[in-house]
Amino acid sequence: MSSLPPRLTINPPLFNSANPWATTLEQLRALYECPSTGAVTTRTALLEGFGHDDNVHQFVFFGVGTHRVCTKSGEEGGDAEGEGEGKEDGKGNGGGQGGREGGRDGKGDGRGYGDGEADASLNNLGYSPIPLDGYVEFIRKIDEEATQQEKKPRKPKPLIISVTGTPDEVAECYARISALAEILVHRGGTKLAMEVNLSCPNIPGKPPPAYESGALGGYLRRIAEAASGEEGKGVKVRVPWGLKTPPYTHAGQFDMFISALRESATLSSDGNGDGVCPVSFVTATNTLGSCLVLTSSPSPAPIPALPHPGLGGLAGAPLHPLALGNVATLRRMLDAAPETRHISVLGIGGVSDAAGYLRMRSVGADAVGVGTALGGRGMGVFADIERGLGGWEI
Repeated sequence: MSSLPPRLTINPPLFNSANPWATTLEQLRALYECPSTGAVTTRTALLEGFGHDDNVHQFVFFGVGTHRVCTKSGEEGGDAEGEGEGKEDGKGNGGGQGGREGGRDGKGDGRGYGDGEADASLNNLGYSPIPLDGYVEFIRKIDEEATQQEKKPRKPKPLIISVTGTPDEVAECYARISALAEILVHRGGTKLAMEVNLSCPNIPGKPPPAYESGALGGYLRRIAEAASGEEGKGVKVRVPWGLKTPPYTHAGQFDMFISALRESATLSSDGNGDGVCPVSFVTATNTLGSCLVLTSSPSPAPIPALPHPGLGGLAGAPLHPLALGNVATLRRMLDAAPETRHISVLGIGGVSDAAGYLRMRSVGADAVGVGTALGGRGMGVFADIERGLGGWEI
């Protein structure tokens, strides 16, 4: 059988998902320094950055039981893109603060956006306004700082760079991330991975590619070519890469996805049909699109909490059962064939405490990501989960 792709190891198995609260250098630095996280994920980046518009791209936090909107973009502590800091040059914090940073010591002294009732979120955001090269510079700086501060042998925390774009653009992203990985590995620094976000429900006219077999297969082929060095770009460091999936809701969608992964195994086969899928991990799941939250207003009828038409991606507590089902189904189906059973599953969706973390792990998640709870409660959510588990020796 062909050699397995490099593995992404997250220890402790807790990290942040790609979200607005992982946009800036300050936010990524705080996540990297948090002792309760085993990896850090950047907000999803494009090669040239996304055209964010504060008047259009927004988020809200709300309570599932009451549907009361607790915080909206632009309100106190709720600005998705910050207060006018540099957005795209990659030379400073860039892209705004993405809201409150929270305490860096992981002890819960940093606040999030929500209140005690806010356990769900809805957003119509796109991707980061900071281009990939900006995140490359952020990571170089974080790694340099960590190297200077450490006096004992380092155990660098992996940084997962989330990207998207066309298949050719994502292949170029891989080449740039691999080039950075080569620099870091020579000095014993931070390990990198690439998450390919094929599941954002908020881009008009661009349905998530992970819902369609032809589009998904095109990405798998193109990235595999880039990762194998077949393009003559001299890829020297193999970086683990994976796919971020949307919430699948029926068996046909799971069958399509798994079939595409199995078919991609032929890309690494020597002609004897003994190849393995080149994917290292699957991140499940992204938000659930076409959801609507209404807020009270002076008029007789409620109005959408987000700008017209008010639809967005749902996350937090109401997504949790669906995310559990996706993780469990993907783990079972991946394990059913030798060409895919090496693939790790990173579970994301509605985890906010130790109980939710344990549920994700029990259905097959190799590591567990946190998104809405990070935005709603701040950095302290990671320490809260660790304390709820009684530490990581479990």
